[in-house]
Amino acid sequence: MDALAIPFDIHEHEAVFTVEESRDIKASIPGEHTKNLFLKDKDGDFWLVTVPGEMRVDLKALPAAIGCKRVSFGKPEPMLELLGLTPGSVTPLGAIHAPPGSITVVLDRSLAKAARVNVHPLRNTATIGLSGADLLRLLEHWGHAPLVADIPAQETP
Repeated sequence: MDALAIPFDIHEHEAVFTVEESRDIKASIPGEHTKNLFLKDKDGDFWLVTVPGEMRVDLKALPAAIGCKRVSFGKPEPMLELLGLTPGSVTPLGAIHAPPGSITVVLDRSLAKAARVNVHPLRNTATIGLSGADLLRLLEHWGHAPLVADIPAQETP
C-alpha cells in the first residue's frame, strides 16, 4: 500500500473469527466494517464477496446479482490454496496471493463508495482501514478486475 501511496490506518487487537466476536472491537474503529464470503459456484469457479459486516446475504438471489450460477460456501483447502487464508481470516486483501483469473473478487457497492472500509490484513489480529476506492485500486494492481455489485440482503422478519 505504501508503494501505491494508499493511505491506511491499522489497529491491532485480539484475534476475532466471527462478526459477533468483533462487535466490541468495531465499536472503537470508525468506518464500514466487513464480512467476507468465500464461495464456489455450480461451474466450479471461486468468488470472494465482501459485504457490510451486519448484512445477511441472500444466497439464493446472490448469483443473479453477480452473474453466476448457484453458489455454496467454499472449502478451507481451496481457500488456503488460492488466498493463503484460513476460515476466520478471510479478507479481500487475500487476493494478493491469488493468480489473476483464479477468483472473482466482489465488493458491495456501498463499500466501494465508502470513505473508509475496514478489513483484516491477512490475519484476524488487526484491522486496516482504507477507502473503498483505494481497496479497488489495490485489487486492480494485483491483476484482479473486482466486480462492484448491489449484493442482495435477506429480508428481515
